[in-house]
Amino acid sequence: MTAEERVVVVGAGAAGLTTAVVLAEAGALVHVIAEQVPGVTSLAAGAMWGSYLVEPKDKVDQWGRHSLEIFRALAEAPATGVRLTSGIEASRVAEAPPEWATTLPGFRPCEAAELPAGFTTGYRFTVPLIDMPVYLDYLLRRLRAAGGTVEQRRLDGLDDAGPAAVIVNCTGLGSRTLVPDPALRPIRGQHVVVTNPGLTEFFSEDTGPSSDLLCIYPHGDTVVLGGTAVDGEGELAADDKAAAGILARCSEIEPRLAQARVLEHRIGARPTRSTVRVDAESRGDGAVVLHNYGHGGAGITLSWGCAEEVRRLAASQ
Repeated sequence: MTAEERVVVVGAGAAGLTTAVVLAEAGALVHVIAEQVPGVTSLAAGAMWGSYLVEPKDKVDQWGRHSLEIFRALAEAPATGVRLTSGIEASRVAEAPPEWATTLPGFRPCEAAELPAGFTTGYRFTVPLIDMPVYLDYLLRRLRAAGGTVEQRRLDGLDDAGPAAVIVNCTGLGSRTLVPDPALRPIRGQHVVVTNPGLTEFFSEDTGPSSDLLCIYPHGDTVVLGGTAVDGEGELAADDKAAAGILARCSEIEPRLAQARVLEHRIGARPTRSTVRVDAESRGDGAVVLHNYGHGGAGITLSWGCAEEVRRLAASQ
């Protein structure tokens, strides 16, 4: 691939827009095509950096570390929607700390007095929190500043992306039919956004395999409360029962949230498979498709690392 050749990125969630930015800033002529701009599932993310339940571990660690470096730099500019935030991840059973957290700034075990009732262990650290609507808007601005263009339309197949030296597939759950990839499945996630009663630190619970999650992510005037992880469910309509459960769980941890005003519900379907897919596929007509999907709940965490991997693959074509 040369700098003068056209690259089409299909998908405008965190993976698609980040990949498009990296390619455009490397000199490629990038055109993004997506049915939703920005992608609904990425808009629904909390979002906190952290590698959750994704493989292959060696690659995930590498992609995650690269993304962390980028997010730390982005946190220096408020307009990006990225902030370095201190907080606690806790567990109701004795658990070792998540490996990815132990190297973060300020990491230390919590004293018993710091933990809510019912929790036995917890760890404090500082990590990037990302306000997704602000952040995705920032990525769109950055892409256009690098000469990239965006087209909003639905594709029936990757071949519909039009003439391009390289097509980059960042369609997330859409890859089930566009590739097709039957190994991909949805995990439904729901968050409730409320007014912020004065919270400045995050709180999250290590809930293991439970479909009921607990996270409190403050973003200035608002707080994103979560959440759910319903395996195999891709319905994007708001679930009032699930929302009530989220509010109850979070208010138990932080009673001030009980009086917060609900602003909106955010629902997405995390595109999940046994391993994240970032690779090259040569098609019979000579076209090259680079795949970047299947990040599950770690799409933000891996976004810059996977985008850089795509850039290297594109440069080798």
